[in-house]
Amino acid sequence: MFHDRASRRDFLTVGALTGMGLALPDVLQAQENAAGEHGEGRGTFGRARSVIMLYLHGGHPQLETWDPKPNAPAETRGEFGDRPTKVPGIRISELLPLSAGIMDRLTIVRSMTHKNPNHVQASLPAMTGHCHPPGTESKGDFPPAQTDFPPFGAVLDNVRPATENLPTWVQVGPRMCRTNGTPLHGQSPGFLGGKHRPFVVDQDLLPEDVTIKSLSCNPDVPVLRLRERRDLLAQIDSQRWFLGQSAEAQRLDHFAKKAFHLLTSDVTRQAFDLASEPKKLRDRYGQTQFGQCCLLARRLATASIPMINVHYCETPKGSWDTHSENFKKMKNSLAPTFDRAFSALLTDLDDRGLLDETLVIATAEFGRTPKINGSAGRDHWPWVYSIAMAGAGVKRGMVYGSSDSIAAYPESRPCSPADFAATVYHLLGVPDDTTIYDIFGQPHRLVIGNKIDGILV
Repeated sequence: MFHDRASRRDFLTVGALTGMGLALPDVLQAQENAAGEHGEGRGTFGRARSVIMLYLHGGHPQLETWDPKPNAPAETRGEFGDRPTKVPGIRISELLPLSAGIMDRLTIVRSMTHKNPNHVQASLPAMTGHCHPPGTESKGDFPPAQTDFPPFGAVLDNVRPATENLPTWVQVGPRMCRTNGTPLHGQSPGFLGGKHRPFVVDQDLLPEDVTIKSLSCNPDVPVLRLRERRDLLAQIDSQRWFLGQSAEAQRLDHFAKKAFHLLTSDVTRQAFDLASEPKKLRDRYGQTQFGQCCLLARRLATASIPMINVHYCETPKGSWDTHSENFKKMKNSLAPTFDRAFSALLTDLDDRGLLDETLVIATAEFGRTPKINGSAGRDHWPWVYSIAMAGAGVKRGMVYGSSDSIAAYPESRPCSPADFAATVYHLLGVPDDTTIYDIFGQPHRLVIGNKIDGILV
């Protein structure tokens, strides 16, 4: 048994690295190097046991969230002002009063930047750190492909899978698509192949007695019979010569085993048992779909599931892609729903002593144009936007980078999606020289950016 957080974290880091084929001396050297980078032995490498990534589909407007510009012209600053936070000198949008009260737990990066204004395409670097080849920006909404670079969850499932009783990667919320039906990139395992796809929870989570349908057995097939069938599968596995060694047979075997483990595991059922949470806590997150998604994400992080994606997509009605009535939608639904759930999530994790080993991220593919359009809405703007991060080695109570006077371009410390991904992998304990291989055996460098040292403790 591990009696303190540091020793437990060290154990997790060793497990992560040895799982990627590194010998113990290599592990210890990596830890020593990481500690030396940040002084006082406080290495942040491998600090994150779990990551909760809140993805605000459509792109939250930086001026109405983390980077207000109260002194900008009216056509830029919009209808809302700013407000003080718990950290003197840091101000955020007046629409986020609860987040202002937890600013001492947050780092805001105000200088995120890239060049692709297409929602579908820009979600790939947001979730992987890798862009499509140059020249694809003009091609519009093309669907994801098996050649896409894989997102964090698929990579972790490839290099460091979770136990057989829990998934490595869970997506909570609907599959994010554009109005034309094209899915956003970064939600599927890309070139790592279908065996690394996520476990998906896409259903109404508001009922008091909610059960997760993905884990619900057919009532005509009790758990005892499922376990009997699992034993039968083991017998079949012992006769593998009968099935042959084809790729399709191996794939079928992999998914069958995974399904049996999830359906018959008490650990899994407990992790996903949202209905067991007290009503008072469920109310604190908000009786909204996004609020309950965030509460489920906290349960999954408590169970040490490594990667949890939460999709804020068309919940409440509409996404964050507010091409019309931006201010009305932000005031009446988007901002208060997010503010309540996000602040509850961080407070809940911190109160339980879990925030120091759980990385929470609020991000999207980009922000809004500096100028509001004729429909009182916003348009696509990837040249500067803001994200919020907390926990697991990220500094508390700071702003990193800045935008110019109208939130159009970075003014200081620009950060790319590749730098963001490098930071996430660093905190997860994945070495920056890691190589992953596609289904054809071709090598790909995982990390191509530089971690953002200025936000790490």
